Parts: sequence; structure tokens; C-alpha cells
Amino acid sequence: MRFACYSEGQLQKETGHLIQAIKDLQSRHGLIAQALDARLVVSEKHIQFAVEKALSAFSDGRNIANDPGMEIMRYASGERQIERALAMGVSDQTSRIALVMTKVDGQEGWPDDRELCQIIEQDGESGLFDPGAVKDVFNISSQELQAVGEERMEDLVIERVALVETYR
Repeated sequence: MRFACYSEGQLQKETGHLIQAIKDLQSRHGLIAQALDARLVVSEKHIQFAVEKALSAFSDGRNIANDPGMEIMRYASGERQIERALAMGVSDQTSRIALVMTKVDGQEGWPDDRELCQIIEQDGESGLFDPGAVKDVFNISSQELQAVGEERMEDLVIERVALVETYR
């Protein structure tokens, strides 16, 4: 899996063009790629866990989404319903994106940085999530934060990801 964040001002394409460019990248390299709103990604561990859960769901036939990238977004958002999971995606209001890429079985090679920079430029910054937005999107209560402390917000988000499978 590869994961990188890209900053405002470096998004070189409108959202629609960006999504198409990412789809083209996927097909050229045989990857699964998903762009997420970086302010909602608390850590690489959060995304790694979501990717593992999504790929496992696909492998076991428990997936909800027809597209593996969308299934990754669904898990990353901690939501069972695709419509609600879209809040984690890229929109015209997104200032930074987190690009997640994972290989499909048997595929080799990654796009190089030059190819990625034709779409967007990596800003080298990760872990710059927005605590207020994360709290809202993941429905983290003030009581939960008081109980565990704000420094454990990552654990609360990962718990939401883990619980996706239990929601029916």
C-alpha cells in the first residue's frame, strides 16, 4: 500500500478531472486507488486498517460496494452505507487529499513520482487531520474524548472502522 497527502494549491485539476486521472492511473498500473479528504484521515494506521478490512470483505464476498476503492472509502469512513461514506471523499471543498493506492493480486510496480505529479503533487505532510471535522464525521462525543483523551482520537476512529462489519 502507498499513502500520501497532497496540499491545497497543488491540486492541479478540478475534482472531476482528478477522479478521471486517478481512474486512468488505476487502469494503467492495475491498482486500486482512492482519493480521500485528508482532513478526515487521522493516520496511516487508520488507512492501512481500512484497506485490509475492505480487501478482506471483497475476498470473502462480504463487500457492500461494487468497487474496491469505494469499499476502502466505506471502511475508512466507519460507515456501512455508501451514501454516508461519501463524506470521506474528495469534493470541490477539499483542500488536501490523501491518495491511497494498493496493488491487486499479481500486479507489479507503482506509478513513479513523476507520473503522480502530473495529477497532483505530494506535500510530504501526513497526520494533519482536522480534529473538529473528525469528531463530527465519526460521531465522536465529547464524553468519549474526555474518557480517553484527545491524543487517542486515532483509536476511536479505528474502532469505528472495526465496527463497520457489525452494523446491519
